[in-house]
Parts: sequence; structure tokens; C-alpha cells
Amino acid sequence: MSTPKNNDTQSAIREAIRAKRERKSGVEEDIAALEASLIADIETFDLDAAERRARREQSANSGAGMSDSALVFPEIVPSSAPHRPSASSPTPTATTAAPKASEGNLLDQLRHQAELRQREAHSALAERNTTNEAIDQALKHLFFYLHEFVQQLNILKPAISRQYLLVDQHVLGSLTWQEGFADYRTQSQSAGALVELVSFSYRLIGAALPPIERDGPSVERFRTTLFDFGLPFTCKEFKNERSYVERAEFHITSEVSVSARWRADFAKGTLILESRNLERLGSTVYTVRPQAVDQALLEEFGRLVLSQPNHFRDLARR
Repeated sequence: MSTPKNNDTQSAIREAIRAKRERKSGVEEDIAALEASLIADIETFDLDAAERRARREQSANSGAGMSDSALVFPEIVPSSAPHRPSASSPTPTATTAAPKASEGNLLDQLRHQAELRQREAHSALAERNTTNEAIDQALKHLFFYLHEFVQQLNILKPAISRQYLLVDQHVLGSLTWQEGFADYRTQSQSAGALVELVSFSYRLIGAALPPIERDGPSVERFRTTLFDFGLPFTCKEFKNERSYVERAEFHITSEVSVSARWRADFAKGTLILESRNLERLGSTVYTVRPQAVDQALLEEFGRLVLSQPNHFRDLARR
């Protein structure tokens, strides 16, 4: 059983231990606060500003320098160099924030311009793809119609009432459908494999023509004309004693080759119809919008081929 004296001794010991622990904790807290203060001073210490201040004080106190520190010349800094704030500056981040703000404004402007450029490019690409698909669909529709059209005419071999004026009073007439053909061509797979050409051609056979004579320089001109029209012919020349062709007799076969090439112009978003000997001898070019190629236009084109009354030109100009 413990005595009051022992209890007093134990209490004193406990008090001493607690006091020692509290003093040790306080010392540790003081050390930590001092360490944090030193670290903060080191981080905010401006070495360059301290060096400049020390040089000014040394110059003011030395005999070589001026005795009045207020008369010491300031340090010359290039205007292009960024301003470095001193340690005594109340807002050290204000001067460094200005270049970042201006840089951000420039980047914002460039980013906005780039976004506009990308948006324009995407819009142009989408519009071009839409137009290209319209051309592709129009040419497919055209081929399917002409393919069926040719098959029926190759069986029927109808008479074509068109007359082709050759020269003077010579006319190619009494024509009959002989044979026709329709075909198409597509782009490469890498280019999109879109239909870019539909070709349509046929031959007409007519009544025989009498020989046509030409003399002097007109012989070669007439020969070139027949070549341009694609008309088959033979030529019998009559020369003088100096082997000069005085005149020639042309025997023309009454056979007319007709072609109509529907070509895609993807750059302009249109269809180009290049015809030869379709309505007359020679070449004709039509420009047709892909949206205009519908069933009504194809029917009118078929009537044009058969030399029936039609409104193909009016529909092609829509």
C-alpha cells in the first residue's frame, strides 16, 4: 500500500516528464517555423537586385565613385530585354503576366483563324462530295436508260427521218438505224470509283449518193471536211501532164456514225455532252446540270436521237 509520500514523488516525476515533453515539442515547432521562414526568404530573394544594390552602395562609399548615392547613374538595360522585378516590388507577377496575356491573345487569334479555315475546308469538301455524288447518280441513270434504249433499237432498226446536208444540194437521207452501243467508264478506286463518262454511239445507213466532183484547191478542202465528219469515201483524182490534181471525184458511202459522250466535269460540277453528227454533220457541245438529268430529259434525248419533235434543248438548259 503506497504512502502519501510515494504518491507525491510519483506525481512530481510525471509533471517533470510532461514538462520536458512540452518543452521539446515547443522547440521543434520553433525550429520548423524558422526553417519555413528561411525557405520563404530564399525563394523570394532576388540575387540580381541584391548585386545591383551592393554595387551602387560600393560605388557611393568608394573614393573612385561619387560621394552622393543619389547621383549614381542607373544601370543601362536594353529596351527589348524583359523587365525583371525587384524583390521590393509589391506585385512581382504583374509585369510577367502582361506578356502571357498578349501571347494568349495572339494564340487565340491564330486558333480562331485556323478554326475558320478548317470549317471552310470541311464545308467545301462536303459540298464537293455532294456534287460529285449527284454527277455519279446522273450518269448511272443515263447509262441504264441508254443501255435499254439501244437494245430495243438494235432489234427494231427504225427509220430515222433526219437529213444531213453535205454540200450544195447533196443530202444524206433515207436513213435507217443499223447498230448502237452504250458503255460507261469509272474513276480508279483511289479516286472514288465514280462514273465519269457514259458513251453512246450508233450507225445509220442511207441511200447512195451520186459522185461529187471538186476541182483545184477545193479538192483538199472537201477531203478534210469528209474526214472531219467521219464519212467513209473513195476519191478518184484526175491529174494533168505535170501530175497536178486538176479535179477529183468523190464517192461517198451513205453511212453516218453518230456519237454522244456524256462526260463529268467534277471541277465545275456539271456534265458535258459532246455530240458528233447528232443533229447535223459536225460537233456540238452542251452543258447540263446533273440535277437536270431526270426521266423527262432522257425521254427528250431519245426523241432527239430518233429525229422526233422534242424539247431536249429547253430541258438541258434548266
